[in-house]
This record gives sequence, C-alpha cells and structure tokens, in this order.
Amino acid sequence: MWLNRQYRPQGSSSLLLSALLPVWLHLVKFSGLLLVWLAAWYLGYLFAAFILKETRTTSIAILQDIGKKPVLRAPVPKRQKCDHWSPCSPGNYAYRILSGGGKRRMAKICFEDELLISEEKGNVGRGINIAIVNYKTGKVTSAKFFDMWEGDHSGEMMTFIKNAPEGSLLLMVTHDDGSTWLKNDAKKLVEELGSKEIQNMKFRSSWAFIAAKGFKLPDNIQKEKINHSDKKMNRYDGWPAEIQIEGCIPRNLI
Repeated sequence: MWLNRQYRPQGSSSLLLSALLPVWLHLVKFSGLLLVWLAAWYLGYLFAAFILKETRTTSIAILQDIGKKPVLRAPVPKRQKCDHWSPCSPGNYAYRILSGGGKRRMAKICFEDELLISEEKGNVGRGINIAIVNYKTGKVTSAKFFDMWEGDHSGEMMTFIKNAPEGSLLLMVTHDDGSTWLKNDAKKLVEELGSKEIQNMKFRSSWAFIAAKGFKLPDNIQKEKINHSDKKMNRYDGWPAEIQIEGCIPRNLI
C-alpha cells in the first residue's frame, strides 16, 4: 500500500511534466521571436530616423548652396528706340507710326524714341495727325491733328503742310476717320509729297505715311501703308485693325 501510494504521485508528476514541456518550449520560442522582432523593429526605427535626419541635413545643405550660388538667367532684351525689334545702325533716325484702332486705341507717332503725337501727350485726335520734324536736328517743330469728320479742316491741313520748312520730315497718321472732309486739293498736295495711297482713302481707312520736304528718302524704307474698313474683316466694330510703319532714316541725306 505504501508502495502504491508513493508510485502514483511519481507517475503523475512525470506525466504533468511531459505535458507541460512542449508548452514551455513554445513559450520560450515565442519569447525569443518576440525579442528578435522587437530588436529588429527598434534597429529599423533607429536606422530610419538616422537616414531621415541625414536626408534633411543634405537637402537643407543643397538648398543653402543653391541660395548661395548665382542663378543664371537669360538677359532681359534691351529696349530699342520707338520699340523697334532691332536697333537702327549708328547715324540713323528711328521712327514708328501707328494708326488708331477703333475709338479708344489712339494713334501714335514716335521719332528717335520721343512720342511726338500720342494720347499721353494729349495732342492726338480724330482725323489726320501730322508731326513735322527738323531733319538736321531730329527735333519736332510742330504737331497737330485735323478732324475730317466734323467740320471742314482740309484747308487748315494744307496750310500746315505748306508752312513746313524745306528739310523737314512729315509724319502722318489717321485716327478714326480721315476721309470724309478731306478735299481733293489736299489729297493732291499729299500726293506730291510721295503718297501713293492718299487718293484711295476711304471712310475710316487706317493710314500711315512719312515724307520728306526738299529731299528724297531712301527707296528701301517703309513710307506708307493703308488698311480699309471691311465689315467682314474689321478687327473692331466698324473699324479696321491698326496698321504701322517703322524704320531707320540715314542722317546724311542732305
């Protein structure tokens, strides 16, 4: 009896140990894996933090270097006289004549980068605008507009042109309408200055013209241009698009 009672507990303990051993082994393995995973995660975290810090430091250093280094930019195109695309050669006058467009876009006459007639100067108006320039000095001597829509100013314009001294440049341009009250004798006078389009002037034609009095301008420069009003082609409601002429005039013609 005593032997049986002692034997049974020993057998029960062995069985219990045998049953619990796999559980403990799994727990040890799991703990080991958990420790390895935690260690890997922590190392990864430290590595990522280090890389991020280095990346930030490098990026900031690059940006600072860019800020210190001069940035190459294309040079700003130099503005030319009278807004020409290319400059006139030395010893030449630059001119540009722009007709009006519609009612609000006023005509302009520029000579040697000076606006002789413009909205800014307050001396542009409906009709035919004329500026007279002393060829020798390149300076404007007179500028005026002649309304050809309201009132008869054709005779005044003829007197103005005739009074221009010999050795003058005459720059002419229309704004709005320059034909309604323009008389034939005035057209003839402008034609004698070299105009080939004045006789073709129509209601609201855009017209620009440059002439010389007492000397001859070169044949290879822009002297005149015209654009007639056309309901199908007009840029503005009832008015054609602006037209312009520009060029360079040698200073040694006389």
